[in-house]
Amino acid sequence: MSLINPLSSQSPLSSQAQSGQSIAPQSTSTQTSSQTETTGNPFLDSIRLPQESNIPEAKSQELTQEDFFSLLSQQLSMQDPFKPVDNDQMIAQMASFSTVDGITKLNEEIVNLNTVMTSSQALQASGLVGQKVLIPSDTGHISAEDPALKGIVSTPEAIEKITVRIEDEEGQLVKTFTIDGSAGGNIDVAWDGLDKNGEPVTSGNYSIKASGLVDGESQELAVSTYAHVTSVSLGTASTGAILNLRGIGGIKLGDVLAVSET
Repeated sequence: MSLINPLSSQSPLSSQAQSGQSIAPQSTSTQTSSQTETTGNPFLDSIRLPQESNIPEAKSQELTQEDFFSLLSQQLSMQDPFKPVDNDQMIAQMASFSTVDGITKLNEEIVNLNTVMTSSQALQASGLVGQKVLIPSDTGHISAEDPALKGIVSTPEAIEKITVRIEDEEGQLVKTFTIDGSAGGNIDVAWDGLDKNGEPVTSGNYSIKASGLVDGESQELAVSTYAHVTSVSLGTASTGAILNLRGIGGIKLGDVLAVSET
């Protein structure tokens, strides 16, 4: 059995060092890669910016005009020489694709046009802030700023006497009075905000109900009230500008019946 001298069994690295040969360091690319992944400092690694992802972005699933011509070229190159594609059929396909492409662009332009029109409408409606508008509702708002309530009673014919009832939000009768409807058509009605005892009512929403004799029978009449515009909202392309009314809420600009200064 032979023994191995530990001094004589040298590692390759030590033998190279003794022979004067230089040991080649690790490749620069490997060091750069390790430096890119981590710095060795937990704090610095936690605040480093995330590396850019190599995952490509998802491509659009829509076919473009370039895709259509590419498919058409493939179709023509692989067609049967004895049964070529009819020219009329090819032209019809190209015309159909151009039509679809034009409709798509037209829809985009219409959407942009609706956006511009909505903004322009809201800008014009902003001139109504601070004024009163007539809305198709018999409910109005009483407050310290607007202690009285005005409206319009629409009659199908001339009525000698129209009975007006003022009701609160719970439907309780607050006051009753009559107005002259002999002129027919749209009759102005105004309530001073006082109850049947002559006392001012509390702030809130109140309804104006009107009735009269039409063809010898008592009939409820349509009533519209004036409301104070406090602000204007842009709304959407389908709704248009929205007028925000004091104590009532919002209403479309197209639903306004009339505008009044007071």
